[in-house]
Amino acid sequence: MSDPPRLIETEADLAEGAEYLARVCPVWARVLPELGPLPLRRRGDGFEAIASAIVAQQISVSAAAAIWDRMAAAGLTDPQGIAAASDEDFRAAGLSRPKARYLRGIAASGLDWRSLRAMPDDQAIATLVALPGIGVWTAEIYLKFALGRADVFAAGDLALQEAARLMYDLPDRPGPAALREMALPWRPWRAVAARGLWAYYRLAKGREGVR
Repeated sequence: MSDPPRLIETEADLAEGAEYLARVCPVWARVLPELGPLPLRRRGDGFEAIASAIVAQQISVSAAAAIWDRMAAAGLTDPQGIAAASDEDFRAAGLSRPKARYLRGIAASGLDWRSLRAMPDDQAIATLVALPGIGVWTAEIYLKFALGRADVFAAGDLALQEAARLMYDLPDRPGPAALREMALPWRPWRAVAARGLWAYYRLAKGREGVR
């Protein structure tokens, strides 16, 4: 039987991961003190967490937050509310037609969300990607924040790519494959590295790169 996945549950876990990054990379050793304590960004798991990640797909952090607030006010954050909602309800919240379709499909899937907690990262990602509208980025965001997985990265995230370009003084923004390659030395704490890159993005750009 494989070992259970390492989790990020407390600030002490983040500090341990940050210390590791500083040991293996001089760039991290230089940058991390400038960032201060990294945010935990943990949230509860289950349908609401994946719905929030769906809402955040391919739009700004501020737009996603505004849509999510309207959805919460309209009772559109649980499977029952989603199943009962009309197309007009989704439009009034600002949700696109494809995302409304994805949420309806996920709400109807009957997935046992608790079962994901015991799955290895790859299996949990594959289980989520099999649902409507969930790609690798969305699945990895869920594993990082809702399940607390310590070594999940989300290399397709544009803010992470831009932060890596700036932090490492690269000529171009690395694509997902290049960023995954860059992140290999950061194992088994790539989720801490992602938090660090988002923090660097906020420092460099003056705005959040992730909800």
